[in-house]
Order: sequence, then C-alpha cells, then structure tokens
Amino acid sequence: MRETIDILVSGGGIAGLTAAAAFGTAGFSVLCVDPDPPVTQETEPGADLRTTAFLQPSIPVLQAAGLWDRLQPFATPLQIMRIVDAGGQVAEPRIIKDFDAADISDQPFGWNLPNWLLRREISARLAEMRNVDFRPGTATTHLFTRETEARVTLSDGRSVAARMVIAADGRNSTMREALGIPVKTLRYGQKALAFAVTHPIPHGNVSTEIHRSGGPFTLVPLPDRAGQPASAVVWMETGPEVARLSALPVEEFESAMNARSCHILGPLTLASRLTSWPIISQIAARMAGERTALLAEAAHVVPPIGAQGLNMSLGDLRVLLDLAQANPAGLGSRRMLDAYHKARHWEVLARVTGIDALNRASMMGAPGLRNLRAGALNALYALAPLRRTMMRAGLGVR
Repeated sequence: MRETIDILVSGGGIAGLTAAAAFGTAGFSVLCVDPDPPVTQETEPGADLRTTAFLQPSIPVLQAAGLWDRLQPFATPLQIMRIVDAGGQVAEPRIIKDFDAADISDQPFGWNLPNWLLRREISARLAEMRNVDFRPGTATTHLFTRETEARVTLSDGRSVAARMVIAADGRNSTMREALGIPVKTLRYGQKALAFAVTHPIPHGNVSTEIHRSGGPFTLVPLPDRAGQPASAVVWMETGPEVARLSALPVEEFESAMNARSCHILGPLTLASRLTSWPIISQIAARMAGERTALLAEAAHVVPPIGAQGLNMSLGDLRVLLDLAQANPAGLGSRRMLDAYHKARHWEVLARVTGIDALNRASMMGAPGLRNLRAGALNALYALAPLRRTMMRAGLGVR
C-alpha cells in the first residue's frame, strides 16, 4: 500500500531536519528520511564536531520552524568578525581588522551552535509534531515523477506518493542524480580539520579568521567549557598537510595549532577529537526538477568561509516555504518550482563564485601574493561605505 503525503524530505542533516520542521509547522504533512540516525551527543562516535553560525536572516526561518526558542539558550552571539593577515615572513599578525555588527545593526552578525546539538534539538522538535514523521535508518532508493506527483521507493520497501520531494541529501544527492541534473564541481586539493579548543583569553564574542597560506584558520566562539573560554576551530590546509597534522601526537598537534593561531587567544588546548572533510565548490545546473526541489548541498556546496554554507541553505528554505504558503494548492507544481529556481539560482551562483575567489585568495603561499592580499584587505577596510556594504552582503541583506 502506498503512503500519500504532502512533502517527502530526503536527507536528515541539519538542512533537511529544519525543512521538515518548517513545513510541518506550516501545516503540511511531512515524511523525512535519512539512512543514518542523527548523532545527538558530542562524545558519541560519528558526532559532527563542526559548528553553524546562523546569520541574522536565518533567524526568522528558524522561528517559522518553531526552533529558535529551543536553540537560543545554547547559542553564542557573534558580534565581531575579525580578519587577521599573518602572511609575513614570520607567522604573526601584521594586519588585524574588525568588522563590527554594530556598524550596520543593533543585533549580532549571528549566533553559533554545535552541529551535534542542532541535530538533538531539531529531532526533539520533530518528535513533538503529529504531522511530521522522521524515520532515521531509512533511505530513498528510487524516484519516479510525473506531472501530478512524485513516487519514492524507500529502503524498507515502502512506497510513498508526495506532492513535492525536497532533495536535501547532500553533495552526492541520489535524488538529484535520479532527475539527471548535472553539477559543476571545483576542487582545491584542500581539506578542513574541525575540533574544539579551550584558551585563557576570552573570545569576547569575536569570530576570528587568520590568513597565512593553505586556507583560513578560523576560531568561532563557543560557551565556556569547565570554566574556561572555548572556541570551535576550522583549519583549512592542503590534503597532505591535513593528513600529517591528523597523525601527530596531541602535544605536537597543539604546538602546530598554536603556531598557526598566532596565539591570538593565548595557548590553545585541544578539547575534542579531530574530524576532517574535503573542501570543494559545487553548484547544480538547476535548483529543481519535476516535483522536486534541490536544497542545501544537493544544490550548492561552498568552502567554510564567512558562515555562508548553511545560511545559503536556509535562504533556499525561506523561498521555498514562502512559495508554498502563498499557494498551498500549487505545492510542487512546475510553476512553483520554476519560481523557486528563478529566485535562488543566480544568487547562489554569485555566492559560490565569490566564496571560491575568497578561498583561492586565502590559499596564497607566495610572499608577493600574500602581500597583495594584505593590501586589498587594508584598502577595502579603509572605505567605510564599502566596508558596510561588504558586511551587509555577507549577511545577505541590503
């Protein structure tokens, strides 16, 4: 017997879980499936030790999903984005520029939360909702679409008919492949290490990107750990260098990360295990196919610079939800999904292109190129109107 629902969400990552909560809160019947159960404790094997900074425009989306009240008590505000150039002959800060949210808003740039905690709280929200069914341990195995509905076969043998499928199943999306939508992928030979640290100097709600070569070393504020200030770190380097760093004994790794951090927050102490993942840029040729919307990394992937990744995904969700609520009878129709593609694709393309350029600049190793990067930072920061424009553009507001 075939189930019939409004929306099937393929993918139970943060974006997929949030989409299920948002559409469920809006009154649609939702089934969310993912082949893996969410890891909801930091110390469990497989826990995602990265963090997500929700920028200002993402908060209304979380509110619409009934999530922000649950998340806000755990969130650390990000008031200042600090860019440090350490590209001189010696690994020490030579230029420090603070981009303060107070210059453009009475709110912080955003709020930072651990990814494992997000999965815990969003999963708990879904468990409260009668019109949302979250089935971890279940995958989508086949997609067949026609003008009036999508038919999805699940790994447990069940068949589901949905008015719309949301493909939130990652950069290697099986739903996108089933639709035959191609992607353009750019590879950098980079990987990112993610872990948590404690440090003696309080972070002061400042997120710090330190640029030298290989990619940025980013410290993002976290709540205190055992009475000590704490931060999440994303350290981007070449693949071989990440492999070398990952294999170091703890004491040697701490020595390397302290040299790379330029001691901005004093001596860093490793406070979690290390995780790593490859860095790419990727964009799908279309944001939608018949009866199916591509969301998050199924549609676009960017390097972890400027907290853009998941915030772009919530930008997708905001547009998709607005279109569905404006015309519930047209959910999943060609007209709705064409409007979704038109509203999102050019903005996504612009952001993927811009972040690609920033990442290539951050990788510069030659001294002359590093000096050029430092000069550009100085010039951009010195022009206050341009600085404010850049901050608004980073937030995704006008």
